[in-house]
Amino acid sequence: MCGIAGVCNSRNERVDSQLLTGMIELVYHRGPDASGIHADFGIGLANARLSIIDLSGGAQPMHNADKSLWITFNGEIFNYLELRQELLARGHRFATESDTEVVLHLYEEEGEQCVRRLNGQWGFAIWDIKTRKLFLSRDRMGVRPLFYTVVSGELIFGSEIKSLFAHPAVSRELDLIALDQIFTFWVTLPPRTIFKGIRELPPGHSLVFENGNVRTYPYWQLDFSAAPEQALSEDDYVEELQSLLADAIRIRLRADVPVGVLLSGGLDSTIVTALVRKFAHDRLRTFSVMFTAKELDESVFQQEAVEFFSTSHDQIRCDGTDIARVFADVIWHTEKPLVRAAPAPIYLLSQLIRDDGYKVVLTGEGADEVFGGYDIYKEAKIRRFCAAQPESKRRLRLLRRLYPYQDNLQRQPDRYLQNFFRVGQADTSNPFFSHQPRWELTARMKCFFSDQTRESLRDYDALAELCQQLPPNYDRWHSFGQSQYLETALLLPGYILSSQGDRPALAHSVEARHPFLDYRVVEFAAKLPPRLKMKVLNEKYILKRTFGHMLPPAIVRRPKQPYRAPDGRSFFALPIQDYVETLLSPEQIKTDAVFDSSAVSKLVSKFTSGRALGVKDDMALVGILSTQLLIHQFITQFSQGASSCGQVKASYAVS
Repeated sequence: MCGIAGVCNSRNERVDSQLLTGMIELVYHRGPDASGIHADFGIGLANARLSIIDLSGGAQPMHNADKSLWITFNGEIFNYLELRQELLARGHRFATESDTEVVLHLYEEEGEQCVRRLNGQWGFAIWDIKTRKLFLSRDRMGVRPLFYTVVSGELIFGSEIKSLFAHPAVSRELDLIALDQIFTFWVTLPPRTIFKGIRELPPGHSLVFENGNVRTYPYWQLDFSAAPEQALSEDDYVEELQSLLADAIRIRLRADVPVGVLLSGGLDSTIVTALVRKFAHDRLRTFSVMFTAKELDESVFQQEAVEFFSTSHDQIRCDGTDIARVFADVIWHTEKPLVRAAPAPIYLLSQLIRDDGYKVVLTGEGADEVFGGYDIYKEAKIRRFCAAQPESKRRLRLLRRLYPYQDNLQRQPDRYLQNFFRVGQADTSNPFFSHQPRWELTARMKCFFSDQTRESLRDYDALAELCQQLPPNYDRWHSFGQSQYLETALLLPGYILSSQGDRPALAHSVEARHPFLDYRVVEFAAKLPPRLKMKVLNEKYILKRTFGHMLPPAIVRRPKQPYRAPDGRSFFALPIQDYVETLLSPEQIKTDAVFDSSAVSKLVSKFTSGRALGVKDDMALVGILSTQLLIHQFITQFSQGASSCGQVKASYAVS
């Protein structure tokens, strides 16, 4: 895993090596093991390397035999050994044992279409000297990030936006439309980012920069056109899933360094632990987060799995004070506003993992999205059932099966729940039916926008823009598949794999690998009949049916509990961090002008006075504070922000 950055200009001018050095230094945390730059006429490539495969021979930027192709690569290609054997049979000769070189040789053979052959997680750039073409690509599910902008005929790109900001021609300005999207969906809609003019290459897309022109296109797309109900027997599906997931884990254990597992105590990470243990020769190392808040803590189930599999386990204990202490650093790494503080414990856990000598961990991420595990899928199913007879008290009682861990919600009367979940009010044919309650709840945070911000957004409709981006056949999918698409195409890459995945992990140079997001597993799951994902209200039925016999019974039986962390209250536990008081002060809110200072002051007063708070208050506080931090770190104080977050200078190899 690495950090990459680069510049390509259409004027064929030599790229300044000092510029490249400055760009890659800002992402040194992604790859502290080795660094290098390649500066030439029309092209400059930079790389900060986290050495995992071929520790001594995989230096980057890397070139092919005649130096007609150069690559800077971030990620891992898990099927590189099979591809390497195939290329050797075709007459290719390799100078290293790295997966990076395999990508170069495959590009020699198949050009831009080579990415269809890759099984992995990546963001890379290949410079073709003969055609004067720069080719960028990002993995199918969006595990690894890749950003770009075009200024005065130059394409500037990097793994993180901060590298682009090191270029003197790149401006730094908040995009209020992007903020409106985050305050609706939790994420921006690619290619838009929170900064004006900075674009994100969407998952499953490639980009070509040639003769000063940018062309982006998808090479792979999510498709939830479910298989016919009788396509295969249940036993056939179970057998295929066993084989696919076992192989996904087998190839993700390929590394020249030790590999551990993130063990949450839930079904998905426990399945990963069980399968990894079948391949591991040494005692398996596992890691987890435990919370002092009892309603958030899953350590009982974590310990159940640790004892069942006899793993060597380590954990962090986290409370709100810990979250407030590191939250500013978290925003420096996520580079976007958050509506939840959940990435902070992952940031702390990644520090523990690295301190324990591990660079690579496997996780259970993605299973909830592709196998139907989230409560939002169950919620949509119950809401549809209730909508058919909205006056049925028996049906309405099913709403109490939702979010059992939300005590405040469970205390509400039936009519409140009927209102909250919009039973009888929402159009079941609406393409966003499943997500309406969530998005409407999130959008209430916009009441904190200043008059100036509201005026700027007066004619903007986030839902209308999303509607235009839906796949052409979306309206013909089963409603369950539509729900899955909204989670898998939006929240998964934009938040789960980014703010809660890649960024906090690589802040401490830790690479996370996700077997459930192997594209073969994703394509298999997308074609499953919905009844095998959720049987009545039994979520992830096919996973339990396939792997339940390998797991502790208590974990198979336990109700779904999503990963949550302390939110707004964290920032008002004594001692209150200086940045909280400064950035939420009426003076600073007025200066930055994004939010209404009076409304924010009233919100802060709620927290400081200990009054009862709801989910909306928690999200609003985190959203406002993270936005203020973002403005401070990347717009008004960028140079100071870089140095204050411990950016370390490296020694660079120049070619």
